[in-house]
Amino acid sequence: MAQTASTMLPLGTPVPDFSLPEPATGKTVTLADFHDAQALLVMVICNHCPFVKHIRQGLIRFALDYRARGLAIVAISANDAANYPDDSPAKMAEEAKTFGYPFPYLHDESQAVAKAYRAACTPDFFLFDAGRKLAYRGQFDGSRPGNDVPVTGSDLRAAADALLAGQPVSAAQRPSIGCNIKWRVGNEPDYSR
Repeated sequence: MAQTASTMLPLGTPVPDFSLPEPATGKTVTLADFHDAQALLVMVICNHCPFVKHIRQGLIRFALDYRARGLAIVAISANDAANYPDDSPAKMAEEAKTFGYPFPYLHDESQAVAKAYRAACTPDFFLFDAGRKLAYRGQFDGSRPGNDVPVTGSDLRAAADALLAGQPVSAAQRPSIGCNIKWRVGNEPDYSR
């Protein structure tokens, strides 16, 4: 199982805009839809990644716990669905329904939104404050498939708790680790610039 780390987008980065389809509903969801939220979490995930599957139930618990506290949450899949059919829009809709995702699960077919966030892996997390500046990017917690560390969401929960309480989020943040995003051939980003 290959492991890729988050690029760790600089803290304070303004939230990149998005307008993407939600396969489960057929609706288009935009950044503006979350303008009233106290904070916004953008998660880059996919259906088939073992790292995402490992924390899936923890993500759902996290979302249920925090949406009532004013945290808006959206998930995006940017994988090349032609070469990874398990990540197709139809399979995304099925995934959202099967597991009862309490957040929109959007399809980034062009992969432009994932690039704007400098996303590198699934899962990759981006937590923005009320002013929509990046306050946290990093791991959900230290749990990985096979390492026997419980899935708690402790790192992301600590960041969300601080943000929602009006406190500074610790700058000591560990990169998320997961499968690399499945870029379309010829569409791979160069994040070295």
